[in-house]
Amino acid sequence: MKILLTGASGFIGRHLLDALLDAGHEVSCAVRKARTDPRPGLSQFIVDYNDAQQARDWTPALDGVDVVVNAVGILRESPGQTFDALHRAAPIALFTAAAQAGVRHIVQISALGADEQATSRYHLSKKAADDFLLSLPTRSTIVQPSLVYGPGGASAALFERFASMPLIPVPGGGGQQVQPVHIDDVVGALLRIVESSPATDTRIAVVGPQPLTMRAFYAALRQAMGFTRPARFVGIPMSFMRMAAKAGSRLPGGFLDDETLGMLQRGNTADAAPLVSLLGHEPRAPRQFVPSGYANAVATQARMRWLLPVLRWSIALVWIITGLVSLGLYPVEQSYALLARTGTPTPLQPLFLYGAAALDLLLGVLTILPRRRRWIWLAQGVLVLAYTVIITLKLPEFWLHPYGPVLKNLPFLAALWIIYELEDRPWTT
Repeated sequence: MKILLTGASGFIGRHLLDALLDAGHEVSCAVRKARTDPRPGLSQFIVDYNDAQQARDWTPALDGVDVVVNAVGILRESPGQTFDALHRAAPIALFTAAAQAGVRHIVQISALGADEQATSRYHLSKKAADDFLLSLPTRSTIVQPSLVYGPGGASAALFERFASMPLIPVPGGGGQQVQPVHIDDVVGALLRIVESSPATDTRIAVVGPQPLTMRAFYAALRQAMGFTRPARFVGIPMSFMRMAAKAGSRLPGGFLDDETLGMLQRGNTADAAPLVSLLGHEPRAPRQFVPSGYANAVATQARMRWLLPVLRWSIALVWIITGLVSLGLYPVEQSYALLARTGTPTPLQPLFLYGAAALDLLLGVLTILPRRRRWIWLAQGVLVLAYTVIITLKLPEFWLHPYGPVLKNLPFLAALWIIYELEDRPWTT
């Protein structure tokens, strides 16, 4: 078949694209920018969802198309990406054009919770497109996935990070109901829907085998990653969660805002029987999400996602506190006395003292900025080595100090080396 796929660069979309091509279908991807690695059977239609809000914008993409699959979705709005445009207006235009072009089957990847009880703008915008699609004379299927887990998924990275912690933070008591489903089962269901073209319009929930509390999900995922220590949890009071969500609503990036917290509190579960019937087997349970051969690698990657920030912030605090101490928390006259012993002329001692303090503070601030460069770690290493050489030559007794002020430079240099080598790896995303 010839299939028009939107959202092929997203998590579900890119997995579905591979499956459709592997199954021998011809796939036309609606993309904002052309892919640089076209595959056999793959063509591209350049379109921006923000601009394609009239049926005529989609007509050229639908010539000879048998099935349309809409996989576009965002969890949070950002500049240039709104729920109304991406979840409602553009899909409605696409569905209208597809019906006019005689496309025989339209598959809409919606979301579990886009129903009559929906209150979030995310769910309501999805529901608006779902309802419009079901009003058309064209055969249609609404696919409603729960939380989707899989390699490379942003939510999977978040869940793995928390599950790997010695104390796992959960909202309230962690009793929120979820029903995570593996990406392989999502794609398997979509492939069968596309190829079978059901005779009647339908909504199908794509969920894991059974509902779980958040605590049970983290425990199962932790077991799947090969951890032998039992999961231990710390409940975050809901009052604090609501404050964090309000702050998150004003910050770009992150997962938590008022609406995502509300969706989590509502629960995310459904009957798995329709999916079992479609797949011919039960979907994968969370304890099976991570293949045993990859468990150690996934666990290491998960731990690095929170260990490296801990290391980075500890390094930043060393520089910042050292700078503040040098500015006067440590007696200035004693600092001048140490500088005199290194051979620093008296007139230059204030410049050296306060200049070094300012440099320490600058390095501390650069360490915690969102955009970092590897040269920052090199600069810190060079400065620590320079301090060490000067102390060794001019103040050698500090090597024999019982508190080891110079010896501690060795693990500090090792920490800088570790973060230099590891921080740009995929586990930091």
